[in-house]
Amino acid sequence: MAHQDHFRAATLLLVAACACAQSPHRIEAEGPDILITPILHSSVQIEHSGTVVHIDPWIAGDLSSAKPADLILVTDDPPHHLDPVAIEQLRKPGAPVVLTSTAHAKLGEGIVLANGESGVFAGVPVEAVPAYDMTPGQPWHPKGEANGYVITLGGRRIFFSGVGECVPEIQALQRIDVAFMPMNLPLDRMRPVPVAECVKTFRPEILYTIHYDNATARWFENPEQPRPENAVEIAATIQTLRDVLAEEPVEVRDGDWYPQR
Repeated sequence: MAHQDHFRAATLLLVAACACAQSPHRIEAEGPDILITPILHSSVQIEHSGTVVHIDPWIAGDLSSAKPADLILVTDDPPHHLDPVAIEQLRKPGAPVVLTSTAHAKLGEGIVLANGESGVFAGVPVEAVPAYDMTPGQPWHPKGEANGYVITLGGRRIFFSGVGECVPEIQALQRIDVAFMPMNLPLDRMRPVPVAECVKTFRPEILYTIHYDNATARWFENPEQPRPENAVEIAATIQTLRDVLAEEPVEVRDGDWYPQR
């Protein structure tokens, strides 16, 4: 009975998250609030004081209400991270697209920011944080081919992790106010407990989980097949993360990253 109650509570958690995700999430900052709008999987819009940043824009998501981008950040080169159609649709004329060398080779343009490098683009300070795997096996993310990013808006440092494990460069992060962390990655990488333990090393004030339902993300790419019936299982992983972080000063938020159609 306790097991069933846990799953029922987890399902209600997921439904509640979906119900409130139509409005942007607000983060207090210097000047106006930062507005965070989840779109799909790891695609997100972040706004502050008239500046719009899109991270991993993906045309499979609903971009009908998305705002034109002053800056686009791309973490990796698979299509759900690097989508030329979405970039073209959202990019303001001349807006910088910051990306990895592998993504640049596919897109054919943009500004390459290697692991550990930083710069200011469209007035936004950006730091590239390595994203890679340490556990062998495919799909493999080798060191140097993918980025996470720390951006500073309104005096707030926002970390958007690329897809990979809790590498030393992530554990060494400092003064992170908001973090976006992937979860439930293949080969049991970054399951809920390891994600929670990783978050404890740099203690953001607010945590969003992203990129945690790969089966549904694949369905968004090809919705001709039935949508996976995994909502209870996925909600349970989110609840596990919350349980492990219950005693930590971290607010766990879940956006509507996989909306109903």
